Amino acid sequence: MALNYIWIGFFLIAFIVGLVRLIFLGDMEVFPNMVNGTFAAAETGFTISLGLTGVLTLWLGLMKIGEKGGIVKIFARLVGPFFAKLFPELPKNHPAFASIFMNVSANMLGLDNAATPLGLKAMKEMQESNKEKDTASNAMIMFLVLNTSGLTILPISIMVYRAQMGATDPSDIFIPILLATYFSTLAGLISVALYQKINLLNKTILAYLGGLTLLIAGIIYYFSTLPKESIAGISSLFSNVLLFSIIILFILLGIRKKVNIYETFIEGAKEGFQVAIKIIPFLVAILVAIGAFRASGAMDMLIDGIRYTFAAMAIDTDFIEALPTALMKPLSGSGARGMMVDAMDTYGADSFVGRVASTVQGSTDTTFYVIAVYFGSVGIKKTRYAVTCGLIADFVGIIAAIMMAYLFFH
Repeated sequence: MALNYIWIGFFLIAFIVGLVRLIFLGDMEVFPNMVNGTFAAAETGFTISLGLTGVLTLWLGLMKIGEKGGIVKIFARLVGPFFAKLFPELPKNHPAFASIFMNVSANMLGLDNAATPLGLKAMKEMQESNKEKDTASNAMIMFLVLNTSGLTILPISIMVYRAQMGATDPSDIFIPILLATYFSTLAGLISVALYQKINLLNKTILAYLGGLTLLIAGIIYYFSTLPKESIAGISSLFSNVLLFSIIILFILLGIRKKVNIYETFIEGAKEGFQVAIKIIPFLVAILVAIGAFRASGAMDMLIDGIRYTFAAMAIDTDFIEALPTALMKPLSGSGARGMMVDAMDTYGADSFVGRVASTVQGSTDTTFYVIAVYFGSVGIKKTRYAVTCGLIADFVGIIAAIMMAYLFFH
């Protein structure tokens, strides 16, 4: 629903701005430019979608091997003790735990197709023990905010888009996204814990959060000590070594489980082709709306207004052109994706703006979409503080993404 209003809004604002420029400024080219902008955007969307086929086929094939090799179950076992403390209202052997672990693990690995059904199943199982059927329980809210904060280890979709948009090294945003999404998840978790009075000083919670925070702090400190010209190169090397190691791990897990590696890869690769074809109308639709919005001059007005505000506060404004992605992210994943693609198409995939937009896109999930789908699936109408905590996670994730982009790419 949010995307419907956003899509209509882009066209209406573009039309109004176009009329103002035509009537008051005598700009005879504004409407021809808007029409040409929609045609160009449609062609760009179609070209990008087709170009995604090869990379999506590769990665979804590899992810299918990891999935059948048991990587999701391994993640579930690793985070099991931690999650038991975050959901104190659920009995120790509650059936929802298995679905929660699997959902979060799948999300961390970028397995969106597997994560959503598992998430809906977890909501259904939590709803069965929920005393107020129209009101979100504490466990539901914690689970939902962990989803909206978007903790991701493998931002495959973003790397795929960067590859298609001509990035020299599509994985150079791997570590910045990992760091930004960690801060987003940490902010969401802490905000929910404060509402629910969960003891964050519990030994298990401290061990997990403290260990991860020290690791993240160590990574940030290490890169902050490097010369600016070395950061991107070392980050890229580390990212690619880690990514290739993950590929080898998936293959070894598949061998251990006696999975037919080749046939499993083909099975996942077929899904990649179907996904690439399926997104064509969605990507074309949002890029056409953005194309009209940009060609009318409305995008420039928005950006200039934000730039003026930050400049007045003596804040560097090099990131401003990437802010539309950040502003769209809580409302619509497709809209934010379109903004990210538009930023890379306009400024270049390897530009600072393109990298900021990519990092922002991977730093958090779409709060309102996740709330609508997950709570809507079990008839929850009273969301309590879920939106507040989700937006806190979004805000922190976006700020962290911008700061990480400055550290690694500026």
